[in-house]
Amino acid sequence: MSANITPQFKADTHSKALAINLDADIYGTIAEIGAGQEVARWFLKVGAASGTVAKTISAYDKTVSDAIYGAGTRYVSKERLLKMLDYEFKKLTGRLEPSCGDVKKFFVFGDTASARNYAGDNEQHAWVGLRFLSEPHGEPNEIILHVALIDRTNERQQEALGILGVNLIHAVHHHRNSMEELLAAIWDDLSLSRLEVDTLEFSGPAMACFDARRCALYMLRHGMSKVMTFDATGNLIDPSSVLRKRPMILERGRFATLEPFHGKMLDAAEHHLCAEGIPLGREPVRVLEMTLNPVGGDGPSDDEVLERIGLLSGLGVVLVSSLPQGYLLVDHLRRFSSEPVRFTMGISLLARVLDDEFYPKLPGRLLEGLGKLFAANVKIYVYPMPREEILASLESRAEHFDIVASENGDVEADGLNPKPPINHLYRYLREANWVVPVTFETPKTAQ
Repeated sequence: MSANITPQFKADTHSKALAINLDADIYGTIAEIGAGQEVARWFLKVGAASGTVAKTISAYDKTVSDAIYGAGTRYVSKERLLKMLDYEFKKLTGRLEPSCGDVKKFFVFGDTASARNYAGDNEQHAWVGLRFLSEPHGEPNEIILHVALIDRTNERQQEALGILGVNLIHAVHHHRNSMEELLAAIWDDLSLSRLEVDTLEFSGPAMACFDARRCALYMLRHGMSKVMTFDATGNLIDPSSVLRKRPMILERGRFATLEPFHGKMLDAAEHHLCAEGIPLGREPVRVLEMTLNPVGGDGPSDDEVLERIGLLSGLGVVLVSSLPQGYLLVDHLRRFSSEPVRFTMGISLLARVLDDEFYPKLPGRLLEGLGKLFAANVKIYVYPMPREEILASLESRAEHFDIVASENGDVEADGLNPKPPINHLYRYLREANWVVPVTFETPKTAQ
């Protein structure tokens, strides 16, 4: 068999690594820091690695790493990954371009990871990147991923990174025909119980047709991610860069239109949080989140989501998730911060939170859902709404509540009365100050 012919193989990691090794055109460097050398190990153990691997490197010592890649960045960061790719790609092409650049499609794979430590109390994540040529002497292309490591042991996390790396190298050379094909190939033999991709970037002529934002939505819809984060310009970003160790003002919604009250609710909620008088490590961040999988009704299309991101991005950080309930979102956000989380919502959304039908997959239904929601330094700030709007929003579910308006026609937190026995649970939430009635007026700061 000619070395340039890719053999028939099934889509498993062993076969992918062997196929790359037997492709005489693909040649490069594998640099890994922080979670073993699992990507390189695949290519070395399947045979014929000399056809693929020019060099492997793992600089664990910080002084050594700084001497090679430069100091001044966090060791598990996008900046460190890019320095690794820059350095190794320059070295690789500088040394080998004169002798075999006419036939080789050079690549550099890099990852810098913080896998689970002995105590299990560290942030477990990795930056993963691939710089590659799609043709000899071509312009370099690049894919950058940030992933959360979900496995419960260091060994399993290393293994998952190894699979991801082999998938990525194989996918960019064999599955660039479509977004769907590329992403599915990258995700082979992985699941959300092992890894979660929470940001991705593409660059270079071979990747010009790939829109990172649409790829992010595809990954959310197909079980490759739970939450994607967008900055004030509407661009996809690493969530840790804006959420790490920050208190959060969180507004969930469909956001089919952007109304003035959305901004007013965020403004008022921030004032109310500051008025609580609790120490805050950093300035609160405003977060607007929409889910692709609401408990009731259909989720938005990709075009609708992208349009709404554009509308919302001026108000704060925008999250798009696959998570139906708020407690699932809080659990996700706790990866980045233990600071207070304050939901801000109108009466109609609060009524849904108090509805047993909102928690169809939990054995303990409403009681379990509320326990999970409020167990992590969470409160709900609830705003008054006109009674007619509440009834229109809840439709038939309004029958589960006695909804009493004040003289001005608005319903406040104490005007929402769930039918027994849930009314007792709601009174407890109110008296425990976990559900807090607020207004758009600026409160006085607690003494």
